[in-house]
Amino acid sequence: MNLRGRNKVNPNFNMSSMTDIVFLLLIFFMLTSTLVTVSAIDVLLPKAGGKTENQTSIAVTITKDSDFYIDKSKVSSNSLEQELLNKVGVNKEKTVVIRGDQNVPYKNVMQVIDIANRNKLKMILAVKGR
Repeated sequence: MNLRGRNKVNPNFNMSSMTDIVFLLLIFFMLTSTLVTVSAIDVLLPKAGGKTENQTSIAVTITKDSDFYIDKSKVSSNSLEQELLNKVGVNKEKTVVIRGDQNVPYKNVMQVIDIANRNKLKMILAVKGR
């Protein structure tokens, strides 16, 4: 007398569905992480109401007439690098905030970025918030 049934259950676990889910999650997180870094480009300029000054940053302003200013003092484009290095000092821990008018030629902004890169200075490109 044979008591065993004809339908046998396979005790092995199939991992293919699990790997599909993990692969889809990996793709999802890779795509969303790139979108997060792209949206981090827009910055809001802070509004201040006091007389306190931030001693860790130096503002380089470029007007629509292509005039350069370092912390409200006008500087010629030829002496911009030397004046900026004098303002930064020896420790080079200060951040250069580049504030360019929206109608400024791109080459003027790139001139300041090149100076900061050459001298290994930290820089921030200031934009107006939405």
